[in-house]
Amino acid sequence: MIECPFCEAENIEGADVCEQCGQPLSDMHLPTPATAVERSLLKDRMSALSPKAPLTVESETPVGDVLRMLFDHGIGCAIVVDSGSLVGIFTERDALVKLNVDFAEMVDRPVSEFMTTSPEALDIGAKIAFAVHRMDLGGYRHLPIVDDEGHPTGIISVRDILRYLTEKMTTADKA
Repeated sequence: MIECPFCEAENIEGADVCEQCGQPLSDMHLPTPATAVERSLLKDRMSALSPKAPLTVESETPVGDVLRMLFDHGIGCAIVVDSGSLVGIFTERDALVKLNVDFAEMVDRPVSEFMTTSPEALDIGAKIAFAVHRMDLGGYRHLPIVDDEGHPTGIISVRDILRYLTEKMTTADKA
């Protein structure tokens, strides 16, 4: 028998999912979380971050228009779609690195020429720890949330993760 690290229910050896709480048991090789914050990261799903609705633009939208939208909305990225499906992400970093001082000459060119293609994305049911891991490995500051068909439904940022961690650490300190 193996004990579920989330609800402590006993499960048959080799079970993929806890019969009591439905959490996956495939991560049993991972070390046991040492703190409440670590347990939360491994248990909580992306939905706990309350992802914001993404700013989406079509791939042929002029990059100058996209930059204006980012500025007007006070955000750091736009999700690029074709027929509603995620094809790229255009971030502040893309603007700085790919446009830089040549910006004025490129404002009418499509954002697809400057976006990051095939960005990493997660579904709303993914664990927060998985998002943190992906963002850290890839050096990403934004991560799109997509549905089963690959249509963007939300976006999370490093700020969302930091807000979550701050709340969890504050709560853990009071406990």
